[in-house]
Amino acid sequence: MELRVLRYFLEVAREENITAAAESLHITQPTLSKQLMDLEDELGKKLFIRGKRRITLTEDGMLLRKRASEIIELVEKTETDLQKNDELVVGDIYIGAAETDGIKLIAKLCKNLQDKYPNIHYHLFSGNSEDVLEKLDKGLIDFAILFEPSDFKKYNHIKLPVYNNWGLLMKKDNPLAKLEYIKPKDILNIPLIFSKQALDNNELTGWFGHNVEKLNIVATYNLIYNASFFVEEGFGSALTLDNLVNNPNLCFKPLEPNLKSNLVMAWKKYQVFSKASQIFLDELQKEL
Repeated sequence: MELRVLRYFLEVAREENITAAAESLHITQPTLSKQLMDLEDELGKKLFIRGKRRITLTEDGMLLRKRASEIIELVEKTETDLQKNDELVVGDIYIGAAETDGIKLIAKLCKNLQDKYPNIHYHLFSGNSEDVLEKLDKGLIDFAILFEPSDFKKYNHIKLPVYNNWGLLMKKDNPLAKLEYIKPKDILNIPLIFSKQALDNNELTGWFGHNVEKLNIVATYNLIYNASFFVEEGFGSALTLDNLVNNPNLCFKPLEPNLKSNLVMAWKKYQVFSKASQIFLDELQKEL
């Protein structure tokens, strides 16, 4: 399976039309059609559903699109790392991060490095811990910014001097908005929008002091930004971390007893870094 053919496949998947993809790739339509049929023969799978005007992906085709995108991204990242000038620090640093205002620490470090090494470029990926670690495992990012608790057996990691407090995000006219703190008894009978990661990892079970299944959980989220619009509509109140949502119609009240999540930066054990990534790590460790 050649990289060139994977790029052809991805272009057809994007255009959903053989003719348009061929024009974009600057090859003839018959050539492209043959390459795709050869790819299907090689894999022993049907990748496309060919309509009169539109071509769509089968389930196997959708899987290949995901994997092909990851392969191309990794190859391009590797090529960039290998093509750096030995005399200049040139390269790309890929950082995956959970939702947190603690990313300000990383942003400040990158700004300081930018003044010293203007030829380093940064690429940010945002997601929950599961999404970020998947990227790290596949070599698509160099560093992962995550909250504890996470399983770091496969990774080296350092604690960052940053943490976020858990609390309840609600409409300003919610009766609970009058409280200074939110206690477990306050949210037993209200509709809750819950972090799926926190639910799966039982992060809040100890704070509640009872079975989470007794709570009225009406929805879950992986990133709070979209969930905040459900809160604004009065669908429910969201258990989330502080300083993530800036909406004048909503308010955030911390939990009591206080519950916080500490931030860490992780990278794969035995990772061989590019010069740029090694400088980034060295500078961060100096700052801590």
